[in-house]
Amino acid sequence: MLPWINTDTSAQLQTLRDTSLAKLVREDLLQRILRGDLAPGARINEPDVCARLQVSRVPVREALRELESSGLVSSRKHSGTFVREIQDAEVLDLYEMRSLLDGFAGGKVAALPDAARQPLSAALQASVHAMQTAAAQLDVPRYYAENLQFHWHIIEASGNLALANTYREVVQKLHLARLKSLSQDLGMQRSVNEHTRIAQAIAQGHAEQARELLTAHVNSAFQRLKADAGASSASATPTPGDPS
Repeated sequence: MLPWINTDTSAQLQTLRDTSLAKLVREDLLQRILRGDLAPGARINEPDVCARLQVSRVPVREALRELESSGLVSSRKHSGTFVREIQDAEVLDLYEMRSLLDGFAGGKVAALPDAARQPLSAALQASVHAMQTAAAQLDVPRYYAENLQFHWHIIEASGNLALANTYREVVQKLHLARLKSLSQDLGMQRSVNEHTRIAQAIAQGHAEQARELLTAHVNSAFQRLKADAGASSASATPTPGDPS
């Protein structure tokens, strides 16, 4: 028998089944976390997940390990696995990282040839219009979703898979930190104006301006978020986070 062929394929098939199931379980848990169904600090009960999805503990534990490696859950010895509560210091680090990623991607896509840039510009304009409509209607969830879509259009158009994977993890953790402050928002119109300028710079092929605008946009969003949080603490009245 050739040395690279395993005569016993049953174990390999079981590993493949578990791996595929783990991916499905991971996606299910990820969606529940990002929707807020599993709130920050909540314990993830393995038997409940197994029963709900009709799977064994093997793929559930593999899914939880993957979520832990991406920073969305944490395991505690003798206690279980919990949805992470993102602390202020980490939020600052994440915003700094996101400003670098957004700025780099913005400069790169603005430097694309006209033919490659036009579909992106159309998508960004559509996103800006949708954000304007949501802001006028004070529809925060819709605005927030379109806001994320606007930035994702730019990240995808950059064509850098490593950047996209890193960006996705950063934004997921920031989303986790902001789940409690998405019911209201007072900064939507200001954010719409910033997105409009970013879209214009990219459409006109101004790479350096696009980079600077995106970097400043993310940084200013964090500063407004800090200011709102400070006002909230001082008044003991929940105050919304700023979109970015």
